[in-house]
Amino acid sequence: MVTIDDVEALVTELPAVGEGTSYGNRCWVVASKNFAWIRPFSKADVKRFGDAPVPSGPILAVRVEDLMEKDVVLDEGRPGFFTIPHFDGYAAVLIQLDAADAADVEEAIVGAWLAMAPRELADEYLRSRGSDRPRSDAD
Repeated sequence: MVTIDDVEALVTELPAVGEGTSYGNRCWVVASKNFAWIRPFSKADVKRFGDAPVPSGPILAVRVEDLMEKDVVLDEGRPGFFTIPHFDGYAAVLIQLDAADAADVEEAIVGAWLAMAPRELADEYLRSRGSDRPRSDAD
């Protein structure tokens, strides 16, 4: 189980992160781009679940590199990771923090930050972590 405090601790370890609000909900940004945000369900979202159970607890949305990456993340079947119709065609996934593994959430947050950070900042971060893998040319 991961808490909002855990999320805050993870995002504040990343360089150049700011905190703000998006649609009245807490979000974290790098270079003026949201990469993670709290995403409660709207009434329309809840209605779309129909008879299926609505994920409980805090829900975190995180950006992914692109729609192919979204498919890969969702196909991995990590506990707590899912999407909803509102996110169709949008490069982000949702995470039910109460059901997710802490290591998976950390990986998703770092990946979201890397997807939104300026190339130079992302490459510097990766080098500082011992990775010689720069972001791809598609970034």
